[in-house]
Amino acid sequence: MPNTNYMMSLVDREQMQGLENIREFLKIRTSYDVLPLSFRLIVLDTDLLIRKSLAILIQNGIVSAPLWDSHKSAFAGLLTSTDYINVVQYYCQYPDRLGDIDQFRLSGLREIEKAIGVQPLETISVHPMKPLYEACRTMLKTRARRIPLVDVDDETGREMVVSVITQYRILKFIAVNNEHNTVMLKKSVREIGLGTYTNLQTAGMGDSVLSAIHLMVEHNISAVPIVDANNHVLNVFEAVDVIPCIKGGVYEELQSSIGEALSKRAEDFPGIYTCSEDDRLDSIFDTVRKSRVHRLIVIDDDSRLRGMISLSDILMYVLLYGEENDAVSPDAV
Repeated sequence: MPNTNYMMSLVDREQMQGLENIREFLKIRTSYDVLPLSFRLIVLDTDLLIRKSLAILIQNGIVSAPLWDSHKSAFAGLLTSTDYINVVQYYCQYPDRLGDIDQFRLSGLREIEKAIGVQPLETISVHPMKPLYEACRTMLKTRARRIPLVDVDDETGREMVVSVITQYRILKFIAVNNEHNTVMLKKSVREIGLGTYTNLQTAGMGDSVLSAIHLMVEHNISAVPIVDANNHVLNVFEAVDVIPCIKGGVYEELQSSIGEALSKRAEDFPGIYTCSEDDRLDSIFDTVRKSRVHRLIVIDDDSRLRGMISLSDILMYVLLYGEENDAVSPDAV
C-alpha cells in the first residue's frame, strides 16, 4: 500500500511548483504580450451623453470602453456595464430625476456612485511594458476585472490609451502558454477552497430584470445564478445582460422577466460553464484554454447550485496561494 501522507505531500509540492512557475512566467512577460496581434480600441470622451455611449457599445458589440477627458488630455477611467447598472439604481432611488437622463454625461458617473452609496472602482491603469504580474496584482487589490494599458507619448508627454486587458484574457494567456505548468495543478476545487459557497444570491426566470439589478448593486456582484424551485441551475444573469435591456431608455424592459432578457442574448453567446467541487484546477485551466469562460457555476450531481468561481478567485489563488506575508484581502476583490 502506498503511503497516503507521502502521496498527498507529493501532490502539494507539485501544485506549489506549478504555481511558482506560473508566477515567474508572469514576471518576465509584459501586459503588452497579452494583446492579440490584431484588435480595435474604442475610447469614449467623458463629455459624451450616457445614452449615446450605450448606443456605441451596442453597435460595436463591446461591453466596456476606456474614458478620455479631452479637457485635461488624460485617461479618465473605464466605462463598464456596472456603470449602467448604477445609473438604473440611481433613477430607481430618485425617480423624479428621470427626465434628466438624456442630458446626463459620462463625466457624472462618479457622482452617481456617491449618490447611491456604492464603492467606486478605482481609476487605475498600468504601463503596457510593465511585468504582467504587476497588472494582476493591481487587479486584485482594486477589485478591477479589466485594466487599461496607458503609455506616454514621447513627443508630447501626454497619456495615450493603448488597449484594455481583462482577467479572462490574462488567464487564457496563462492557460495557452503554460500548459506544462497548469497540468501540475491537480488539487480539486474543494481541496483548495476555490470559490464562494455561502450567501449566494439567486433569482428565478420569472423575476424581473430590475430585481436582479438590485441584487447586484446591494451585494456588489456581477452575476446572479438563475435557479428553479429546487435550486437547479438554469442559467446566469450577468451585468452585461443589462445593456441590451436599456438600449431604448433606462427603464424600458427592466420590468420584463429575466427569462425574456436572456432570450435576447447574441447568437454567439458562449453559454454558462459549470464544474463540481471534485474538479481539479488543471481541468478548469483546460476549459479556460478552450473556451470563453468568465465564471464557473459549481453544481452537485443533480445540477443543484453549490457555489460560484469567479476569474478573480482563480487569479487570486494562482498569484497568492502560499504567500501568507504578501496576501490581498478577499474584500478587495
